[in-house]
Amino acid sequence: MNMRIRIEQVDDYSVTEQVVKSAFANAEFSDHKEHELVSRIRKSDAFIPALSLVAIDEENQEIVGHILLSKISIRNDNQSIESLALAPVSVLPDYQSKGIGKKLILEALQKAKERGYQSVVVLGHSEYYPKFGFQKASHWGIKAPFDVPDEVFLALELQENALAQVSGVVEYSSAFFE
Repeated sequence: MNMRIRIEQVDDYSVTEQVVKSAFANAEFSDHKEHELVSRIRKSDAFIPALSLVAIDEENQEIVGHILLSKISIRNDNQSIESLALAPVSVLPDYQSKGIGKKLILEALQKAKERGYQSVVVLGHSEYYPKFGFQKASHWGIKAPFDVPDEVFLALELQENALAQVSGVVEYSSAFFE
């Protein structure tokens, strides 16, 4: 399958939200509202248009996947460090297990690194995300603002030692909690 990845355009929004909704329709650990989260993030200060990417099936020019990185901060009593949240990554069910999610993640991480971002946090599968270099966020003393198992709250340094002096609680955009 020929596929290309590009930055999501405003005209893509409704199609993208359907892709996200379909991708999570049968997901075990889902509230099935990820598409609403994407919409809310787009309307928030946390949205970075250049880090909202879509995967296009070149054969039929259909959007088959989407990834979104948005601004978060990691705070403690002494500091607040800007970081990114990877959430969500979505691929249409018929296109899953074909490497599209992997390509979206790699492209998004590369674009974030090129833009000077230092780190990314994800709440995700403990077997999947370490393939991209993610480690338990607790390794750096980084905690989620809600109760989640340690092995599914992960972080990645985009720049060497970016998290070496960082610890605290992740502060997500209010879009995540509406």
